[in-house]
Parts: sequence; C-alpha cells; structure tokens
Amino acid sequence: MQQDAMSRREFLRGSRRSEAVRIRPPGVSEDGLTACTGCGKCVEHCPTAVIDLADGLPVINFSKGECTFCGACAANCPEPVFTEDKPSRFDHVITIATTCLPFHHVDCQSCRDVCPTGAIRFHPVRGGPFVPDLVAEACTGCGACISVCPVGAVATTPPSMEAAHA
Repeated sequence: MQQDAMSRREFLRGSRRSEAVRIRPPGVSEDGLTACTGCGKCVEHCPTAVIDLADGLPVINFSKGECTFCGACAANCPEPVFTEDKPSRFDHVITIATTCLPFHHVDCQSCRDVCPTGAIRFHPVRGGPFVPDLVAEACTGCGACISVCPVGAVATTPPSMEAAHA
C-alpha cells in the first residue's frame, strides 16, 4: 500500500491529518461509543462548547476552549455512553513543541496564564525569556492551553506516544 507524501507541516508537527486521534469526552470509553446514537445532547449541553460530533460521535475540539470536567455531557446523555463517574483528567498528555515562542526568544506565557492546575511552569534561561516546563502529574489534559497558544505549539499526544515526546 502506497502512502501519500507527507507535507512539510505534517513532518514538522509529527503528525498526519488523516491519522489524527479523536479525543473522546471525559468518561467515554471506546466501548461506550458503541452505544452512542449521535443525538447531540452532549454537544448541546457543554458549557464551554468544546464537544463536536464527528461522523456521529462526540469528540473534543480544544481549539474552541477547555473541558472543565463539569459532567454536563454525561448528565444529559440518554445512552450508556459515559462509563466513568466524574472523571478528573483525560488519558492523553499535553506536549509543548519547540515552535513555542519562548524557545525563539519571544516572551509569551499564555498557556501558563490559563492553566487551571498550574501544570505549566516557566523557568529562566540565560539570555532569553523564561521557557515552559510541563508538570505531567499536575496536568489534567483539559486543553485550556491549546486554544490560547498563538503558534499552535501546544498539542495533545496519546499516552502510547508519551515516551517518544519525553
């Protein structure tokens, strides 16, 4: 099977659009998705509007904002899609790419300013602005940092790829 050539952008970001991992709402397992009818109640009741329907299934779109783990999606779902009670974190991890502005001597701390758990901290570097460090144990994967990044340097990574980005 022949694959299409990878674009420069896909290569630099380490991903291909066709292989994008869809992030499920918190508390939804792969098995739970089989019960989903695509009714859209979770989309309708999400206070931060980060849930979309993709091919009739709920997915999180962090470009719109963050998930607050409020549970409104689960509370309004008429089917047994949400299998975990009151989840407080996602399975994925957040990564900060080298395209992050401070790595290029531009002062920016947007991600830190919006992180509800303080998982993104900045430390000084000689001759440049403070640069980010992610405290993985404190990160819930809520996505607050993703939509505010002016260069798209903050992204989600499936847990299976975490070691590759360490």
